[in-house]
Amino acid sequence: MDIAGALFPIVVVGLFASFVVIAFFVERKRKERLAAFAAAIGWTYQHRAPQLVGRWRGQPFNVGSSRQASHLLAGTFRGRPAAAFQYQYSTGSGKNRSTTTLTVTMLSLPAALPDLEITNEGVGAKIAKAFGGQDIQFESEEFNRRWRVQGAVAKTTHDVVHPRLMELLNAGPPDPVRIEGTDIWTWHTGVLQTEPLHARLTRLAAIVDSVPRHVWQDHGADPVGGAHPEGAW
Repeated sequence: MDIAGALFPIVVVGLFASFVVIAFFVERKRKERLAAFAAAIGWTYQHRAPQLVGRWRGQPFNVGSSRQASHLLAGTFRGRPAAAFQYQYSTGSGKNRSTTTLTVTMLSLPAALPDLEITNEGVGAKIAKAFGGQDIQFESEEFNRRWRVQGAVAKTTHDVVHPRLMELLNAGPPDPVRIEGTDIWTWHTGVLQTEPLHARLTRLAAIVDSVPRHVWQDHGADPVGGAHPEGAW
């Protein structure tokens, strides 16, 4: 074996070790930045959050394997328990295996509501509907063109998705929204970044504020003058 051939495995191992060391320090610096951000706004930070894996049924938590939750930021936003965290899962196997990394931002609700999901009318939604997937229609054609709505209880869905909420969603970004139990959240591709957090929480809070009072009363709560639940993140 020539010298170059003998050195090749050593070089490969050395490069791999260097990447591991660099990744370790990059991750440590990121943890420090997120912890400092959380402390500055009165929130808490948790590097690993296994308690969140398997907690919810719907998107994006119902896809893939090797699911992980990390970089959990938790606190309050406008008087409501709030959280943001990084979520990761894998699909496929062997050479076709891929990993998806998402950021989830959520608020706690005054009461548990039936499942309700509002997603952008993309190619995936059109395919799902072609195979019989649910898409509840409303009086706004613009809204129907832009959004796909799935709801477990038709009356509650129509009560929540009223004209004012349709205007709010049509005027904003195409970000998905899901209500499940006592939580409402949105999710985005990519690692957790602090810069978009305020805008995403503001949008979720506006959606919650738009829910008619009688909907909460029908589900055992009255948010007017009532206490907000503790967020068990």
